[in-house]
Amino acid sequence: MQWTLVIPLKSLARAKSRLSDTAADGLRPSLALAFAQDTVAAALASPAVRNVAVVTDDELAGRELAALGARIVSDEPGGGLNAALAHAAAVVRAASPACPVAALNADLPALRPFELARVLEAAGEFPRAFLADAAAIGTTLLAAAPGRELLPAFGPCSRTRHDDSGASELLLDSVDSVRQDVDTGADLRAALALGVGPRTAAVAARLLIPGQ
Repeated sequence: MQWTLVIPLKSLARAKSRLSDTAADGLRPSLALAFAQDTVAAALASPAVRNVAVVTDDELAGRELAALGARIVSDEPGGGLNAALAHAAAVVRAASPACPVAALNADLPALRPFELARVLEAAGEFPRAFLADAAAIGTTLLAAAPGRELLPAFGPCSRTRHDDSGASELLLDSVDSVRQDVDTGADLRAALALGVGPRTAAVAARLLIPGQ
């Protein structure tokens, strides 16, 4: 089974505000773009992934991610993260109605293709499934089998919300790179310890991060 991934990305100028203690205002957009680039590149390299659609209205991000091979879907609803994901899922399924679809965070700079493949293989056993983030509070991946609605409920405490929605939690070990999203300086240090992609590494080298 090969999956279509939908990856949401907000305007780079507004992204990653919680990294203000680690990255200056001038670097945060570059860091957010680097996270997305490394996430998309790793996803496209996964044997379980057929294609990637990024839903964004940021022109720079759209150009850079399209250059990596992603399809760019405009955020037509303009109704926030979950509306954007539902829209993108509908767009990709209009072209391939029978495809399994998974929403994936754009801030997984340490993502490893074969760990992602393992998660998606496990997700294929359920109508809907999700993977909790490293903090065990949020969600980094939500998957829906062919014919099933994605029904995204990302945001605060999304692990609980996805569980309450009937999605099955994927209880896997050794998939740390798929769990490690980056919202804070501590998250970035954890991702760097796992080993980030080249674009994130290049931007992170310009930061003063204790322990890096």
